[in-house]
Amino acid sequence: MNVTHDMSVLSLITGASLLVQLVMSGLLLCSLFSWYYIFVKIFTYRRATQQSEKFEKDFWSGGDLNELFQRAVNARDTAGTMERLFESGYREFTKLRKQSGQNIGVVMDGTRRAMRATYQREMEGLESHLSFLASVGSVSPYVGLFGTVWGIMNSFRGLAQVAQATLGTVAPGIAEALIATAMGLFAAIPAVVAYNRFAGDLNRLATKFDSFMEEFSNILQRQS
Repeated sequence: MNVTHDMSVLSLITGASLLVQLVMSGLLLCSLFSWYYIFVKIFTYRRATQQSEKFEKDFWSGGDLNELFQRAVNARDTAGTMERLFESGYREFTKLRKQSGQNIGVVMDGTRRAMRATYQREMEGLESHLSFLASVGSVSPYVGLFGTVWGIMNSFRGLAQVAQATLGTVAPGIAEALIATAMGLFAAIPAVVAYNRFAGDLNRLATKFDSFMEEFSNILQRQS
């Protein structure tokens, strides 16, 4: 008597054990969230780069700093990171300059602290959800491997109850288990690639912001 098994992916998933199905469901959710954050970060870093380039062009065009500051205040909700750094630094600089008895060292220290505090807040926003991508990229293969090991173990336990084991009886159970590994890799690979790409983008933006803060501080110090 010949027994045929439906070897389609959907049938293998629905025929897997409950624990393996839970592993697959968890990996699928991780993959969906990863792709969501990937697209969010693509637009976030692209917008941050464009805003920084635009503000740098306006800043180095030689315009009046007071006018540039007023524009930054008016566009606070839509301003980029570099524009917020400029606003916080120039606000603190003008406030400390108006106080009598403040020497230039104290004024510049306060200006740098104000910009550094804004920098930390902005970088926290840019770094958000990167840790999730890193976790998915590093953990998903092992979670998928756990589902595979569990599924193969159940398959061999089932073979103990069969008088004659054939490839047809072994193949479905092993195929079900291997799908968990495939789903783990499917979730991990895009997350790892995206994390490495975004980490590089973040480092470039951080370097650009650090350079701007130093150059802006030097400009303010010369004006003082």
